[in-house]
Amino acid sequence: MVVKENISLKPYNTFGIDVTAKSFLEVNTLADLKTALKVHQNKDLFILGGGSNMLLTQDIDALVLHINLKGIEMLSESDSHVVVKAQAGENWHAFVLWCINNNFGGVENLSLIPGNVGTAPIQNIGAYGVELKDVFLSCEAVEVTTQKVVTFTNAECQFGYRESIFKQQAKGKYIITSVCFSLSKKDHKLHTDYGAITAQLQEMKVTNPTISNVSEAVIAIRESKLPNPKDIGNSGSFFKNPVVSKATFNSLQSQFPNMPYYQVSKETFKIPAGWLIEHAGFKGKTFGNYGVHKKQALVLVNYSNASGKDILNLARLIQKTVKRIFGIDIDTEVNII
Repeated sequence: MVVKENISLKPYNTFGIDVTAKSFLEVNTLADLKTALKVHQNKDLFILGGGSNMLLTQDIDALVLHINLKGIEMLSESDSHVVVKAQAGENWHAFVLWCINNNFGGVENLSLIPGNVGTAPIQNIGAYGVELKDVFLSCEAVEVTTQKVVTFTNAECQFGYRESIFKQQAKGKYIITSVCFSLSKKDHKLHTDYGAITAQLQEMKVTNPTISNVSEAVIAIRESKLPNPKDIGNSGSFFKNPVVSKATFNSLQSQFPNMPYYQVSKETFKIPAGWLIEHAGFKGKTFGNYGVHKKQALVLVNYSNASGKDILNLARLIQKTVKRIFGIDIDTEVNII
């Protein structure tokens, strides 16, 4: 293992923000990770996975550990289900495609989400009616201070909407090294009633969809609305969809009768943040070399060499404007660093 000095992190974050890491170490095995944590235990550490859910606003004056553990294996199977273990450094979408190619169902709605397997539980990634927690069995993580490997069950991860224990009381204390999934082998339960999946399947002339068809539909929808980070720097959805009380919802609906919504419970409603941002006038708006994507108001974009602070200032302006117009706070889904 070789520690590199003064490394640009531009290739390591999907926003393409050019900040410098004071020190950088790529970790390819569990043994290397334990050694690195032990040798550098008195140093400030910055854990880097796929770099897909972060906005870097400053140079990193710490040792960056790039988690690059690879491998996918089947641990067990029954007639109906299989348990699959994927290492943290595996690309998430590549893992989804591996599952589909093996006819393992459960993750097809999560196709084309950027990032790596190891960071997926932190955010409890989700799309089109499915969340990671729905297929998550357990994960292994190394405790930073002791280098011990700890297993977290689904319940122990305390999953919520884009939330987990790793964003709360366990934040910074563990590094996820692998994730185990429980996936179906047959009689797959398809989720096609969320968003535009059904319409997309009809357009594809698919009447009896498979998990592969659902994945293809999700990919088509995402590619039609979301920019490829390889072409335009972005981190996908920048904001969470706010959940509001029934009273707030009723008030908003009386003012904006065409406002879309999703009822979470008898007393709470989820409002699409993209709709709020669009109706606040930001969709497609550019500010020099950065702005809001023209097809999806949830996505902030770096067209060319914008700074993280530029993007952050835009995010704050959007939050302030949405609050003024609708009286709703929208929180960032992306981690601000």
